[in-house]
Amino acid sequence: MQVTRFKRKVFVFAALAALALPTLAQEWPKQRPVQFIVAFGPGSTTDIVARLVAQKLGESLGQSVVVENKPGAGGNIGAQFVKRAAPDGHTVLVISVAYAVNPSLYANAGYDPLKDFAPVILGPSTPNIITVHPSVQANNLKELIALAKKEKLAYASSGIGTTTHLSMERIKIATGVDITHVPYQPAQAVTAAVAGQTQISSTSMPPAVPQIKAGKLRPIAVTSAQRSAALPEVPTVNEQGFKDFDDLTWIGFFLPAGTPAEIVNRLNGEINRIVELLEVKDRLSQNGLTSKRNSPAEFAAFIREEIPKWAKAVKDSGAKAD
Repeated sequence: MQVTRFKRKVFVFAALAALALPTLAQEWPKQRPVQFIVAFGPGSTTDIVARLVAQKLGESLGQSVVVENKPGAGGNIGAQFVKRAAPDGHTVLVISVAYAVNPSLYANAGYDPLKDFAPVILGPSTPNIITVHPSVQANNLKELIALAKKEKLAYASSGIGTTTHLSMERIKIATGVDITHVPYQPAQAVTAAVAGQTQISSTSMPPAVPQIKAGKLRPIAVTSAQRSAALPEVPTVNEQGFKDFDDLTWIGFFLPAGTPAEIVNRLNGEINRIVELLEVKDRLSQNGLTSKRNSPAEFAAFIREEIPKWAKAVKDSGAKAD
């Protein structure tokens, strides 16, 4: 009698499990590879993060995750491509804080940040860092500003309207110095200063850290409120006589508007898990990147706060991309 009851329970459990399988399968359709559309070029912070996540995500989902760079117009080209994609979980936008900046910077960014996408997760973030070529006679911001008042200097940024650009413009406005802005793609902004094409660079940390450790750039300041664990000896902008600096480059993951909630939530859970893996955390930390667990709803609320914040920064700086 007990054996019969046991068999009956096993049968019921197996039947329920079988019914659950189609539901799990629907969480992530596998008709074709998942595409990570990176809105900036190879070697950028966005690209570094996308490739770290893509490898682990492919292992988790059991299907290919392909990274494709679609740089241009400060990230707008990649955003517009994903906006037009089918909302089926196969096309993911990986973009920086430019997502929140561009609608104010461009007359027409080509997307509505609050309507055209489903926010998935706020990924890792990094302070911006101001560096100089080793030949520049300045070891801190005070000396750099004094030098800029005597000599004609130029700085490379990761592009017009990026936080790396706006951070430097804030410093220029506060001190009244005239330092020429030269916009580049993110990875090229670092190499411009290394090659001596500009005396200064203002970039996110990941492309700059290896060059600093190799002695090819000298760090001057980080733009976060606290020092970075990746370069703890580098002081913040606030420590050097400025106020209210906490400018970060963050990386976000988005799906096209209309993507089913179960797919959004599944991707959120997977990326949260991936960035907490010890080997991934170590790689991120070495490059000055940190992250914390968050939900799609929390990321959406964060975006709603970032848009007016950066709209004010763009207005105050007078930056325009068109």
